[in-house]
Amino acid sequence: MTQKPIILVVDDDSAHRTMLRTLLSGWGYRVEEADDGATAIAAVEQTPFDLVLMDIRMVTVSGIEALDGIKERNPAIPVVMMTAYSSVETAVDALKKGAYDYLTKPFDFEKLKVTIARALEHIQLKEENRRLREDLARHFDRKQIIGRSPVMLRLLDTVAQVAPSEATVLLTGESGTGKELIAEAVHANSKRKKGPFIKINCAAITETLLESELFGHEKGAFTGADRRKEGRFQQAGGGSMFLDEVSEMSLGMQVKLLRVIQEREVTRVGGGDILPIDVRIIAATNQQLRDLVQDGRFREDLYYRLNVVNIEVPPLRLRREDIPLLAQSFLERFAGQNEKQVDGFTPHAMEELIRYEWPGNVRELMNVVERGDYLDFESLLLTAQGLEPAAISGNSTGAVEEEPTLDNVERATILKTLEATGGNKSEAARRLGITRKTLNNKLRKYGLMP
Repeated sequence: MTQKPIILVVDDDSAHRTMLRTLLSGWGYRVEEADDGATAIAAVEQTPFDLVLMDIRMVTVSGIEALDGIKERNPAIPVVMMTAYSSVETAVDALKKGAYDYLTKPFDFEKLKVTIARALEHIQLKEENRRLREDLARHFDRKQIIGRSPVMLRLLDTVAQVAPSEATVLLTGESGTGKELIAEAVHANSKRKKGPFIKINCAAITETLLESELFGHEKGAFTGADRRKEGRFQQAGGGSMFLDEVSEMSLGMQVKLLRVIQEREVTRVGGGDILPIDVRIIAATNQQLRDLVQDGRFREDLYYRLNVVNIEVPPLRLRREDIPLLAQSFLERFAGQNEKQVDGFTPHAMEELIRYEWPGNVRELMNVVERGDYLDFESLLLTAQGLEPAAISGNSTGAVEEEPTLDNVERATILKTLEATGGNKSEAARRLGITRKTLNNKLRKYGLMP
């Protein structure tokens, strides 16, 4: 506040108002007066007061009645109620209606001073936070993140606050929720955004190759190492390093990663030179690292090094409001790629998309939309996995006996894919665009696995 805060004193006792004016002015506040609740409401309409100090019991319009009117016109203004001991119950009701606090007469002047200062500080902090959030919203780069559900807005707000720092970030959440997109948003809104964003999937590379990928290697370090190679940590210099599926690292690699985080330096495989690095680490996992720590499969010290800031990415079933936005976005993307002219989903199709549980999350939704022709609900479902109606029912005549819900189609698709892969779950999961863990969950869901 650049000017002295201005306080409205509301009391039908003129002597009490005069006493408060003298006291508050002496503390450095500007003061205006109102002798009734109705007058106070009119005054709030005309002047942006920083605080209202109002008596509860007044002859014409009481403080409780005036509180409603004041809050209706200016919800942010803190109102401190004044009451006699006999009216404390009424004062508590005022708190429920939005009053900031209440004071009993006769005043403890020191308490009055502290209460006013705290209320003004509280409103100032709220205003600063509002401006900060607006500023972050104006400059925040969402990348390709789609969502306006409350849980996603809270997540984006967290990302916007965390991104400018240098803190290590651990993204947790189920497979397919979009952790990589969140990692990209953290990088894009950081001070390192002009630097590289290097990604590596720790589960997709063997331990020996992972060490070489991360730290680099010298010529002749192992069979096939015909030249020196720079590691990903060096490539990410001045930028960010995204370690996806970090829980899949072996204990041996965890020790080496811990040293890199602590010392901020790497040594190439087969080399002896110590190379300093300048990277921000963003890690992700779909497993509960704390449980892995308890089971002895993940180092506790590494867990705390990675989990400086934890951001939980919600599953799609907890953000159903975003499903129409996501589905339409995928529809437009794939329709453009396939040079198709489509308008959207039928109401029935969209209803089913919203009702479905989506164990594979956003990735599963994207796959369903990509494989469908989007014209109506039945064709969306039947072509999503390349199925014919007979495949859903198992009826050799081709008649569809079961209602073509996503569950029915998904169950049939899983069976057909497992049959095509000779029961190889890993290959079936790859073809379906989901993880093996998600496939096992679906098999249990449909009673296809003990």
